[in-house]
Formats: sequence, structure tokens, C-alpha cells
Amino acid sequence: MTRPKPDDAAEKRRLEDALEEGLEETFPASDPVNVTQPPPSKGDHHVKRKG
Repeated sequence: MTRPKPDDAAEKRRLEDALEEGLEETFPASDPVNVTQPPPSKGDHHVKRKG
């Protein structure tokens, strides 16, 4: 069994934190939270996203 890389653990922690924040911000809600961002569309060319 291999140990997870520190980068993998940090990414997992970042995603879990984003999910938790999304759940807190949208509670109560009927739709599940989506923590992934869709690719930008042509109309999004002016929007800066942090990655």
C-alpha cells in the first residue's frame, strides 16, 4: 500500500472544505451541492476564477 502524497492530501482537504462550505451556505436545500466548476463558456470570458 502506498502513502498518499502531501499534494493529494491537501487537494482532498481543499475539496472537503469547499463541500462543507457549500453545504453550510445552502442549507436547507433540495439540490445537492456541486463543488466542481464547469469549464468556462464563451460568455464567461470576463470572469476570473481562482484555481
